[in-house]
Amino acid sequence: MKDNKPKILLHACCAVCMAYPVEMLKNLDESGYTPVVWFYNPNIYPEMEYLRRRDELIRYCEEKEYEYSIGDYDPDRWRVYISGLENEPEKGARCNKCFEFRLDRAAQKAKQSGIEFFTTTLTVSPHKVSKNIFTAGNNAAVKYGVKFLALDFKKHDGFLKTMQLAKENNFYRQQYCGCEFSIRS
Repeated sequence: MKDNKPKILLHACCAVCMAYPVEMLKNLDESGYTPVVWFYNPNIYPEMEYLRRRDELIRYCEEKEYEYSIGDYDPDRWRVYISGLENEPEKGARCNKCFEFRLDRAAQKAKQSGIEFFTTTLTVSPHKVSKNIFTAGNNAAVKYGVKFLALDFKKHDGFLKTMQLAKENNFYRQQYCGCEFSIRS
């Protein structure tokens, strides 16, 4: 039977952060959405870490039969984009630039895929400033003519629910945000 819920592109940074938001989106408001998970994270360092996070997300999506796709891994392009901000602290200008980079690509992917809506799992983390993520998402939405759903997934015990799902599913849990500069924080 065909699902009549509108599709939403869910930019995901890892399986841990994706598990709760994908379920929440399916049940949001009266009818919910059909999430299409998109893993796009050229910021993740080193490549072995990227592969581990990517493969965990793929495993979970396939197990739950979620539609998903994987973006290109081009850390050099990301590094050029954030150039000059390497010494910024976590939650600073480098992170905002990183959000801008990834959410611009998410909006572009949504547009190319014919998906009207997009959002991101980045807001599930208590270590991220959601209003900065919303700014990047809204700017990208305007640029590509799609709609950004500004959802703060950490609200209403979202982070706790995410951690419970991670434990239940025995997810690999990383110890840093992802980029080489967040390792030192």
